[in-house]
This record gives sequence, C-alpha cells and structure tokens, in this order.
Amino acid sequence: MSVQTERTDAVPAAGISKTDAPPPGEGQNRTGKRGGASAPYLLLLPALAATVVFLGWPLVKNGLLSFQNLNPRQLILHLTEWNGIDNYQEVLSGSEFWKVVARTVVFTAANVVLIMVFGTLIGLLLARLGKRMRLTLLLGLVLAWAMPMLAATTVYQWLFAQRFGVVNWILDKLGWHSMADYNWFGTQFSTFSVVTLLIVWQSVPFVAINLYAATTTIPKELYEAASLDGAGAWTSFTSVTFPFLRPFLWATTFLEIIWVFKSFAQLFAINRGGPDRLTETLPVYAFVEGVGNQHFGMGAAISFLTILTLLALTAYYLRTVIKQEEDEL
Repeated sequence: MSVQTERTDAVPAAGISKTDAPPPGEGQNRTGKRGGASAPYLLLLPALAATVVFLGWPLVKNGLLSFQNLNPRQLILHLTEWNGIDNYQEVLSGSEFWKVVARTVVFTAANVVLIMVFGTLIGLLLARLGKRMRLTLLLGLVLAWAMPMLAATTVYQWLFAQRFGVVNWILDKLGWHSMADYNWFGTQFSTFSVVTLLIVWQSVPFVAINLYAATTTIPKELYEAASLDGAGAWTSFTSVTFPFLRPFLWATTFLEIIWVFKSFAQLFAINRGGPDRLTETLPVYAFVEGVGNQHFGMGAAISFLTILTLLALTAYYLRTVIKQEEDEL
C-alpha cells in the first residue's frame, strides 16, 4: 500500500504567488544598470577633483582676499584685516573703474567683429579652394594658431619697433617718410591697433578652420537645388549656407567674446597697459592695482568682478545653447 504525498514546492506560501517572484537574473540586471548609470560620474571624478583644486580653491581664496585690507604692511606683519565690502565700494564708486569697463567693452567688440568677419571669409574661401591651395592655407592658419602667445607678442614688438621695426622701414620705403621713426606704442590708439592686429591674427584660424569644417556638413543637393532655381552666389549663401552656419557662428561669437574679454598677456607684454595706463582692460587693471601697486585686496575685488562678468556671459551662452537644443528637439 503506497502513500501519496504532496510536494511542498507545489503549494505556494501564504500571501505569495508565483507571479510575484522576480524572474531569474532580474535583480542582477538592476544592479548592473545602477552600476552602469554611475560609471559616467565616476569617470568625471578626476576632472572634477582637478577643477576644485586648481580652479575652485583659488577662486574661493581670491573671494576671501577681496574682503580684506591687504597691503605690504599686512604682509610683513602677517595681519589679517577684514574690511567688509570697502574694496568693492571703492572700486565701484571710482570713475577710473568705469572708464576701464567701457574701454574693455569697446576693445572686445572691435576685436570680435574683426575676428568673426575675417574668420568667416577665410572659412568660406577654404571651402572653395582646390586641394593644394586649401592645404597650404590650412598649414599657415595652424602655424599662426600654434604659435605661443608670448612668442607672437614678442614678434609683433619687433615688427613695430620704433627704430629698427620692419613695419616702419616698409612704410618709409613706400614714401611715408614721417613713419620712419614712428612710436607705435606712444599713443592709446596706435597701441590698441597693434594689439588688435595681434589678437585678430591669433584668433582667425580657430574661426576659419571650424567654419570650414561646418561647411562640409551642408548637403550638396541643397546648392544644386538653389542653382536650378536660378540662385546666385549671394542668394545661395543667404538661403543655404548661412542657415546651416548660424548656430556655429552664434556659439563661436560668444566664445570669442569671452576669450578677448579676458585677454591679458598681449596687452601687458606689449606695453604693460601704457602709455599712462590708457590701454588697461579689466584683467590688466586688476593685475596692476593688485600686484603692481601692492593693493592686493583691491586687485582681488577687481578680478572677482571680472570673473562674475565672465560667469554671466558664460551662463547666457549655455542658456542659449540649451534653448537651441530644445528647439531642435
């Protein structure tokens, strides 16, 4: 006589159904997905740590310094004298600061307009040249772009030197004998002209090469359709080329504004902000007041205001980029 027994695994436990049990490997997949989702953040940690150490901490120290009265006396006696917002009040209430701000805005606007105009024209020229001429022009642009900033500034100092400069010698040979011993760094306008030529020469390659790369993404069928409709060169540019290049031109313009606005080495190395401090922009003004005149708290306040201005420009640029991406979606 046999006794039948029920298998215990055939009867589910109270309150638990077979459908509630997770399928095999589901818990492992969720764990793997969590690990995969955190991987990008782990990869960003070294860059974030370097940014905090080399940029964040000096920025915090500079901000704290801007609220102190730090001069040679305090440095020698190792004193920390907090003066609140006195440095900011003195800077913002002074007429010299606002003159430098206006000078910086005009200088930045003139440079950016010239950079974008010449960079766009050269970029469009690259798209129309043959292979050999394009490679030759690209080589020249890359060499100009790759030259170190201070080396390029030194070359321009030699070119525009008063007594033995190549520019004065050429102008003298061409008939402008009054330019034989002309001092290019003796007036505000001439000094700014040399610096502007230097900055434009250094910045045009970036715009031109990137714009040429952008033109290669434009479908050729659009140009063929425009030519069949009877469109000329200008109409093809305004109806086909420019709409495709508009996002690039917008982004590049803001990048150049930020780059020119914070330019320091060219202006300071050319003439140290002279003559008579008439070519000082905000970065040079902050350095001269802080390190040159040893008013370190004042210089820190000026530099912090400059940083806030750049952060505002950057925030506006990022907001514009995000809005463009949302519109495309």
